[in-house]
Amino acid sequence: MNTINVRIEDNFWEDYSALVRDTVIPYQWQALNDRVEGAEPSYAIRNFRIAAGLEEGEFGGWVFQDSDLYKWLEAVAYTLRSQPDPKLEKIADEAIELIGQAQREDGYVNTYFTIKEPGREWTNLYDEHELYCAGHLIEAAVAYAEATGKRRLLDIACRFADLIDRLFGLDAGQKQGYCGHQEIELALVKLYYATGEQRYLKLSRYFIDQRGSLPSYFEEEWERRGRKGPWSDNKPNLEMYQSHLPVREQTTAVGHSVRAVYMYTAMADLARLTQDNSLKAACERLWDNTTRKQMYITGGVGSTHRGEAFTFDYDLPNDTVYAETCASIGLIFWARRMLQLEAKSEYADIMERALYNNVLGSMSRDGKHFFYVNPLEVWPEANKRNPDKQHVKPVRQAWFGCSCCPPNVARLLSSLNDYIYDVSTEENEIHVHLYIGSHLQFTSADGCDVSLRQRSELPWQGKVEFNVSLNEKHAGGTAFALLLRIPNWHQSCQPVLRINGEVQVYDVKNGYAQISRIWNDGDVVEWSIPVETKLIAANPQIRANAGKVAIQRGPLVYCVEEADNGVLLSSLSLTEESSLIEREASDLLGGCIVVEGEARRENTSEWLANELYKPLAAEPKKVRFTAIPYYLWGNREAGEMSVWLRNS
Repeated sequence: MNTINVRIEDNFWEDYSALVRDTVIPYQWQALNDRVEGAEPSYAIRNFRIAAGLEEGEFGGWVFQDSDLYKWLEAVAYTLRSQPDPKLEKIADEAIELIGQAQREDGYVNTYFTIKEPGREWTNLYDEHELYCAGHLIEAAVAYAEATGKRRLLDIACRFADLIDRLFGLDAGQKQGYCGHQEIELALVKLYYATGEQRYLKLSRYFIDQRGSLPSYFEEEWERRGRKGPWSDNKPNLEMYQSHLPVREQTTAVGHSVRAVYMYTAMADLARLTQDNSLKAACERLWDNTTRKQMYITGGVGSTHRGEAFTFDYDLPNDTVYAETCASIGLIFWARRMLQLEAKSEYADIMERALYNNVLGSMSRDGKHFFYVNPLEVWPEANKRNPDKQHVKPVRQAWFGCSCCPPNVARLLSSLNDYIYDVSTEENEIHVHLYIGSHLQFTSADGCDVSLRQRSELPWQGKVEFNVSLNEKHAGGTAFALLLRIPNWHQSCQPVLRINGEVQVYDVKNGYAQISRIWNDGDVVEWSIPVETKLIAANPQIRANAGKVAIQRGPLVYCVEEADNGVLLSSLSLTEESSLIEREASDLLGGCIVVEGEARRENTSEWLANELYKPLAAEPKKVRFTAIPYYLWGNREAGEMSVWLRNS
């Protein structure tokens, strides 16, 4: 792989970069310090101060509360990488020192066990997230060292990783366990990259290989605890934690969705780095099941609030959905690793779908309110009064007692430049996965320094342009293949490619348009992708969407809201010939393109106040409807929302 530098230069995404930098990160720092009025307390910083001996008190929050601070530090690192900020860096350095003060002599760092359960470390891997928190510490440490050149947090993380490496494995006296919530596995791969230490890669592989082996470590651990647990004394649910089978034998996405996709991410990393074809085959099987049978149109995964989990193929309810924000972020991590394993456009398609819809939709436009659950249908009265729907919120929350999602959004959006391109010197290829305006710098196979500047009008229009600049020493040009993803949302005709104004015939390789040639300084590539509004049908096996359609335009899924269409959205019916019209609404929700059309609405005025049922008689009346991009929903007054609409 080639060392590359990518800087985002995109009107749409720079707004989000600025929002994360100027609002989200400072706001989340206040939340971590329990300074957001009316929000649930975080306790994160307070826990570290107590663990460091700087103040007295009891542990607060969940057992994994430390990870919120680690994810925040990771987001800070990516932000500093793009735009240095001495004031923010000083705050981060002080937080890192606090973590160092809370670290024990043997390298152990975990405020829950330091404060609340000293002496019980590593006795309940199933429930208590020690390795999960360690993984997030490692990820933050690697990112911060890369961004700032400072090793303090990396040294803390390495000391902890060394302790874990001594404790876990197959040698005599070692624990043969693994974490109840996968995360350490993918983090150790990053630590291997940062340090070159093979033992970290070996430890990651151990955790993956050991999972699902017999006898079950989780069941043995439960027996040693006297069949007791902090939340339930029930026997461990191995399927919920993806430990029911060895990972290479798993074919279906089951259990807690975030745990699953984090594990699949590590599996893809290891398959590539160790050339493990059996692990690659497992990743491909699980990918197919997840994205072709258990994924929402918005890129959400995990359909039930019970265990935040997958259920079974095609079970995708819209109103009791879970689709946790962290799960879509994990799906993006996994898609990115699958692209590195093998560049196939379907992985980038899913990455784009989850990013533009589920992930962006999880955060308000002010950067201070968040969804944990991302529904496709909202009825506020039911969400308030029906116990089965109370996990679905019609408005975003300022913070959560379990606030894993907000800092996860921040770290993803601040590292988005890592998801746009892949450059391979071995293959002499540049893959463009996402059409996000950006400046890519890399060195071609013959040593030429190349600058590729992308200008993109997505998600609103399908015009993308690339400008090539070469090092002066290569006046004769340089050869490489440029591969442009052909999105799966284009419908009517193939995208058109022009180089220096001339239409080109291109080959298609794994869903990418491939252009292999000698490139010269000043070459201009124009890539025109048809962006059209389409009605989308669901597989008939998705019973929740029987007889319904959704609206999609380019990568954006649309929805209807009560604010534009009144109450009883369930009474609206669209038709194939709805004469969908696109309209630029510069004054709506910061500016967007809305979709309008004709629908039919059941005539509620024909019903008497005391009638619950009667013979079908009244003809629906014609009405106009307005749909907005899903990622913008919930930014006005609370009201009904629906992605899927009846199709008459």
